[in-house]
Amino acid sequence: SSQSNWCAHFAERHQSEINFALLIVFYILYLVIGAGIFSAIELPYERELRQELKVARQDFLSNNTCVSDAQLEELLARALEASNYGVSVLGNDTIRNWDFVSALFFTSTVLTTTGYGHSVPLSNVGKAFCIFYSLIGIPVTLFFLSAIVERLVELISRRPVSYFHRRWAMSRPNLAVIHATLLSIVMALFFIFIPAWIFLSLEKDWNFLESLYFCFISLTTIGLGDYVPGETHSKEDNPHPHLYRLAITVYLLLGLVCVLVVLETCYELPQLKLFRRRFYKEKVQELDSETTNIISHDQLSDQKPDPADKMATQLPVISSVSQQADTLRQNGTSTPYTPASGTTVNEKL
Repeated sequence: SSQSNWCAHFAERHQSEINFALLIVFYILYLVIGAGIFSAIELPYERELRQELKVARQDFLSNNTCVSDAQLEELLARALEASNYGVSVLGNDTIRNWDFVSALFFTSTVLTTTGYGHSVPLSNVGKAFCIFYSLIGIPVTLFFLSAIVERLVELISRRPVSYFHRRWAMSRPNLAVIHATLLSIVMALFFIFIPAWIFLSLEKDWNFLESLYFCFISLTTIGLGDYVPGETHSKEDNPHPHLYRLAITVYLLLGLVCVLVVLETCYELPQLKLFRRRFYKEKVQELDSETTNIISHDQLSDQKPDPADKMATQLPVISSVSQQADTLRQNGTSTPYTPASGTTVNEKL
């Protein structure tokens, strides 16, 4: 019984630490389970693709006896290396990765940490400048996005919830949940599903799942780079590639702002705040709140005037006999001094 009481007392005193340890274990299990599922799904497709490439390579060598295996290996290695830098041997005369609009698209993916990886700096000077540019630009971008999101959250989330809370007299936590749900649905509709249908009509090689996959991966700043709009277009399919790339850049920036607004709205839900407190140190929070109250009380006490000082300023000043005598001597008068009666002094007091 004493041991069980000690365990219960220990668990009660260290509840936040236990919850935090369980959170770490849950996250590690989530990573391991996700890795197992992805491996089980994708590994058979990888093996099949490797087998197809081996068969295609053998067929090519058998049909072209003048090409040796070493020469083909060298050519493929060179082509793959160039592809890693965003340069493709297919249609290489029409696709440019470093004109102004493409460079603008690259800078937007770098500063928002999306990073598709489809185009990367080729020179050492470009790589060095990318480090310097990102070192300054990423914090500035985060500050810029936080300022925009804070204004939009105040306008889109906080004010409507406060208005309907006063208008309908609903519970603020329930109203906040309803508002966050509706906002998430509207954001998903206008920035994921509708753009997916648009990309489905513009990108001939994409199906709806691939278009939806690109929108979600891009707006969540995952940016795997396996699907990039405009990479397989020809002159006939897309007569204005620069305008198309510029429109995609604007879409990605606006969509990222909307995703951050939704995340901030959900983060401010009272239910989530209450749930997050389970993983914090309650004693530190209580100490901080008590310290804040003490400081506020001291500041109010300093600003409030002292009643004794106020009473002293309101009381009449009764001069002493010596002071009155000096005054009469300076004025040259000989009026005798008449002491004030006790009733007069009491009345003044």
